[in-house]
Amino acid sequence: MLDLVIKNSRLVGKNGEYNIGVSDGKIEEITKKDLKADKTVDIKSNYLLPGFIDPHVHFRDPGLTQKEDFKSGSLSAAYGGFTTVIDMPNTLPKTNTYDALKEKMDIASKKSVVNFYLQAGHNTLDEMKKMMELNPISFKVFMDLEADESLEEIFHNLGELKRTTSYNGLVATHCEKRSIVQRESERLEDSNDPIDYSYARPCASEDESVAQTIELARKNNLRLHICHLSTKSALNMARKNNISYEFTPHHLLLDNSAYNKFGTMIKTNPPLRPESKKISISDIDENSIIGTDHAPHTLEEKQKGVFSSSPGIPNLETVVSLLLTEVNKGNLDFELIPKIFSENAAKVFELNTKGEIAIGKDADFTVIDLNREGKFDITTFETKAEYSPFEGWEYKGAPVMTIVGGKVVISDL
Repeated sequence: MLDLVIKNSRLVGKNGEYNIGVSDGKIEEITKKDLKADKTVDIKSNYLLPGFIDPHVHFRDPGLTQKEDFKSGSLSAAYGGFTTVIDMPNTLPKTNTYDALKEKMDIASKKSVVNFYLQAGHNTLDEMKKMMELNPISFKVFMDLEADESLEEIFHNLGELKRTTSYNGLVATHCEKRSIVQRESERLEDSNDPIDYSYARPCASEDESVAQTIELARKNNLRLHICHLSTKSALNMARKNNISYEFTPHHLLLDNSAYNKFGTMIKTNPPLRPESKKISISDIDENSIIGTDHAPHTLEEKQKGVFSSSPGIPNLETVVSLLLTEVNKGNLDFELIPKIFSENAAKVFELNTKGEIAIGKDADFTVIDLNREGKFDITTFETKAEYSPFEGWEYKGAPVMTIVGGKVVISDL
């Protein structure tokens, strides 16, 4: 007897409706025939997609849990349609030691309602070797916090780590060049105009940093993933060099004129870009990945002025509906949705049991109702954040059920 049958499922790219049989957390059958199981879920001719993966979240646990923690963050992910998240290392303490990585793993194991993986921060070669015992999914480098000499050493150590351990060589980078950011920030430090934040961290800082990180990765035989890529020129470099990258919803859908409406509430790193230089929905292709960079802060932290306010936007509970709305408008091919939300991230981060609906894969699913309509209301969200630039936006298309390891975590059918 199967543990679960998901009935009346539409699958992307296939005709008719299917029944999916699940046993021991794995997909066991995909058929149009009737199946029997201990539990049956009828998804009423909605689309069943491979569970969505967010490769870039900040759940703030430990040390900054007034902003978010693994319980609230993972619930936010589940309600947003995500079955797997990858958490960033800039917590308190930073996740760049064996002890800190182990502590965060223990916390997440107790709190998370979705699958999780952890990125590690760089450190000495010896400390990173210790961290490899805990199998971090990748290492993260914040290029904007390091001088060129430090970056040379960091990438060299990561190359040595790959040569001497089981590390697969994947490094994720936040690409902004420190020297440019420092120079332009000092020039504009007396500004009270929020839009100036986008000029204090200009497109050139990202473009030069992307070029630099591509060269450092190549020199040290590392595999590169660029986080929250936001400029057209950086995108062209990534594609030319066959580098994986992720787009955020705010960089896709907003430009820096939004600072005039939202002020520091939409402050984020890298900042929103001028319309003429930014990436857009039309730039999404079959190799793109959506990463929310879900980065919540308290309202107080978001209202401290142009340069003192905390950078970050919560996105987990808006991004899927935002892009499904673009599908319904005819601006995005629906067949790209499983690729950009699941399949491509699974490939890049070597999550070999995830990313597609196939026999033997993990029974992680996101159910999509393409016709569900509504309006975003931040007061109903699970995140601790109390702000969003997408508050009040109308949408058409939404995640209505999240299934993790064959267990229904969220259902709104």
